[in-house]
This record gives sequence, structure tokens and C-alpha cells, in this order.
Amino acid sequence: MESKRQQKFAGVLQEELAQIFQREGAAYLPNTLVTITRVRVSPDLAVAKVYLSFFNTTNTTLSINTVNAHAGEIRYKLGSRIRHQVRVVPELTFFVDDTNEYVERMDQIFEKIAKEPRQPEEDSE
Repeated sequence: MESKRQQKFAGVLQEELAQIFQREGAAYLPNTLVTITRVRVSPDLAVAKVYLSFFNTTNTTLSINTVNAHAGEIRYKLGSRIRHQVRVVPELTFFVDDTNEYVERMDQIFEKIAKEPRQPEEDSE
């Protein structure tokens, strides 16, 4: 369970990183929309796990590897934006948020189940 402090800090990071990706994300991933879905911060606020969702890309693994390759540069830009609010700029680790893919897969399974013919229920007596 995250503390209120962790949640607040994660919210600040999410907002600032979203602006960085919105303004300068095309330099890392051209023609790709990057959405920051969630940020998890360690209790000491030194490490942040950032979950990203990519739109308009065919290879999410390549996209996440590209973002992780530029993590130091992104951290520097983040630090220049939040330097007056924090003591230490956290180490950033980026992960793919596959929630949308999971939801789509579950929807397909439910549609398949709904289309299957139902067997009549037999009385147990």
C-alpha cells in the first residue's frame, strides 16, 4: 500500500512526464502516441516505475527499449522541471502497460462464450 506522500509524488511525476512525452516524445518515437498510465514510487522516493501505453506502433518491445535507452535524458528533463519540488530526482524505469491488450483479449473471450450455444439445464431430481 502506497502512502499519501508516494501517491502525491507519483501524480507529480506522471503529470510532468506526460508533458515531456507530449512535447518531446516525437524525438524518441516518431509517429507514436505515448500515454503514461501509472507511476509507482518506492517508499524512499528514489525509484519510479513508469508504465507506458503506446498507440500507433507495431512493436511495443522496440518502443519500450527505445524509451529505456533515453531514460537518462528523460530523467534530466524531468529534473529540470521538478528541481524546486524534490530533493532527489528518482531513477526512472519504464514498462509496457498491457492493460488495453488484456481487456481486448477478455472481451474476445466473453464474445466467444456468448456466441456458444447453451445446453439446457437438467433437473437434479
